[in-house]
Order: sequence, then structure tokens, then C-alpha cells
Amino acid sequence: MKQPAVYIMASRKSGTLYTGVTSNLPQRVWQHREGTADGFTKRYGCTLLVWFEPHATMESAILREKQIKAGSRAKKLALVETLNPDWRDLYADLF
Repeated sequence: MKQPAVYIMASRKSGTLYTGVTSNLPQRVWQHREGTADGFTKRYGCTLLVWFEPHATMESAILREKQIKAGSRAKKLALVETLNPDWRDLYADLF
């Protein structure tokens, strides 16, 4: 599935959040879950895909990622709560 997307990973419900952008969401989330790349998500255990938004172009995905990252933690929590109030891991929904 090669499609630009913005996504939020979490360590647990209302836990540490990571916002990212990718052109291959299933592959990237797998990398976060497996800890194959050193970085923020591995350090803080952000293994749950709790929100994602597909985009038509990488440019629009990057703009949206910047918008989300510039927002407050409360806004990020509200974004997740609106579409995924149970904080369910959405990884299986990608297939």
C-alpha cells in the first residue's frame, strides 16, 4: 500500500505520542512496532497505531504533519479521541 499518510503512534492510552508521515504506512508502522529503527518511538515504546489520515500527495501529508506537530498535546489527544475513542490499535485495519 503505497500512499502518503500522516499517523500517530502511542505507547498506551493517553501515553506518549509520536506523529509521523510516510509513503508506506503498513511498512512504517511495522518498523515502529518491531523496533527496527532507533529513535523516539523505540525509546518511548510507541507501538500502537492510534490514528492515521491518508493523503493524495506527499506534499499535503507533510503539511498536515507539520500542522499536527505544531498543535498542543491536548489537540493531538482530541484528534485520537474523536476517531478512536477506545485507543484501539489500528494496525490490523491496514490489511
